[in-house]
Amino acid sequence: MFVAMRSTWVLFVGLALIMLGNGLQGTLLGVRASLEGFATATTGLVMTGYYVGFLVGSIFVPRLVNNVGHIRVFAALASLASSSVLLHTVFVDPTLWMGMRLVTGFSYAGLFVVVESWLNERSTNQTRGKMLSLYMIVSLSCMMLGQLLLNLAHPQQPELFILISVLVSLALVPISLTVVAAPAIAQTPPIRIRDLYQDSPLGIIGAFGTGIANGTLLGMGAVFASSIGLPIQQVAYFMMAAIFGGMLLQWPVGYFSDVFDRRKVITLVTFLAMLCAAAAIPFVETPSIALFVLVALFGGVHLPMYALCIAHTNDKLPTEQMVAASGRLMLTFGCGSSLGPITVALLMTQFGAVGFFWWLAIIHGGIGLFALYRMTRSAATPMEEQGAYVPVVPRASTVSAEWVAEESAAASDESANSSHESRY
Repeated sequence: MFVAMRSTWVLFVGLALIMLGNGLQGTLLGVRASLEGFATATTGLVMTGYYVGFLVGSIFVPRLVNNVGHIRVFAALASLASSSVLLHTVFVDPTLWMGMRLVTGFSYAGLFVVVESWLNERSTNQTRGKMLSLYMIVSLSCMMLGQLLLNLAHPQQPELFILISVLVSLALVPISLTVVAAPAIAQTPPIRIRDLYQDSPLGIIGAFGTGIANGTLLGMGAVFASSIGLPIQQVAYFMMAAIFGGMLLQWPVGYFSDVFDRRKVITLVTFLAMLCAAAAIPFVETPSIALFVLVALFGGVHLPMYALCIAHTNDKLPTEQMVAASGRLMLTFGCGSSLGPITVALLMTQFGAVGFFWWLAIIHGGIGLFALYRMTRSAATPMEEQGAYVPVVPRASTVSAEWVAEESAAASDESANSSHESRY
């Protein structure tokens, strides 16, 4: 592990800088859009642009990397991301902002693809789990700390946009100077979503629904917090609470999913998310500390859901199909994330800010009901055949999907070997 860290620490430094800027930018634009008087539905379209761009980038950038090279692609996309954020301050126009969000999403997808492929290359079956855990900790903690940067200047001034541009530009320095060999990104054989649904209906529906909720929470959370009158500092704390909860409960949720029937854990976790969202509704009109506690609890049970869906799907598949399946789950999750901001924006336009938590409760309630239905239609996977839960950042990326699938397959093989040895 220490050998792997010595050769990859610069990649984690670059990742930290990217996530600081990414965490700040999403919240900053939500707050700034509210201050500029954008209609909620318009802001939803603007924020949707990022997820659409990210989804497109995560599919097409790996091919570009294989043709041009990691460092060149990283440099080009970092420049795009750095430039696009500055244009938000020059032209305060929702149409242009949506276009810039598309560019930003595409660029960030490429940045993550480069970092993740390098880290995956430097991982072995013995170190991949630890590297994945460290990757998740760095990603979520820096995304969370990025919220605090919102308090350094007023959102209507250019300083925060300049800061984001600087952070992304600085990420170029450690990445460009790394001596780690750049690997090729493997092209995995495709698997049809229809076939994957037949193998794991709950995995597909769960990933899609979780994607919608994820786009709702991270894409429109700052807009919601601003709309109920929270000052800028508390908007930052609101978003921090959700991310902190997810980081804190990722491992406990994963542990229970490994020792109990995973479908029951998914059902319990998603219904808990529904209850947390529903419990927050009375505090929308009169925000208090309870609202922050409830959003932290919601983040704690919502953010591990994507990893649970991957683990449940892998339980149903042979090892050789896990990488392709994870890629399809990534696509499903990304499509859901793209729908999240605009759907909740329409509900908030119709019903007010309370529509934010109603939508989150409805999504997770729907996943839970479908999970209950599936338990009446098929038997549970035997415990000895369940694979290992792998913590993963709730984000769509073909390389991270491959990375998680490889770790899950390795952990499953190790578990099977241990089980076999225990019989003798």
